[in-house]
Amino acid sequence: MIGALREGVALVEMVFFKETKGLLEKTYPDEDLSFYLMLAGAITNELFGTPNPEERFVVFRRENREVIEKEMGKLADKLPHLRNALTDALRVQALCDNQEGVEDPGVLQAAEALGILQKDRPLPLPSAFMTLVRGLGEAYQLVVAPVQISPEEDQSLLH
Repeated sequence: MIGALREGVALVEMVFFKETKGLLEKTYPDEDLSFYLMLAGAITNELFGTPNPEERFVVFRRENREVIEKEMGKLADKLPHLRNALTDALRVQALCDNQEGVEDPGVLQAAEALGILQKDRPLPLPSAFMTLVRGLGEAYQLVVAPVQISPEEDQSLLH
């Protein structure tokens, strides 16, 4: 179950990355694709508390710290349509971490300080979270929804 929930969190991260990259392209029109990708990745990793330890990412993060923090401060206003999904994903991530013996409330506290975490939103049950994730994945064309087939079609697949 934890594996499936983590995949759901990863999908929310992908959507967030995609949206953030689009915002950065508009904000910094004179930069190149690698800058947008690196900055969107750094912001995503920062929000989810998963900084990339590879040297080039560490250097980018250090050299662009002010830009990262400035852009993170705008997230709640720029991506209000993702707040529910981000809130649920960050909480599910924290629950998964807790089940695996990792305690780090810092990610949730940071998201709250940025205005992203919706404290009044109920904690998602696994099935509700996975339903939200599937809908998000479909909307962003990152997953294909399963299609209901009739019993006749099901039987014809067996022959």
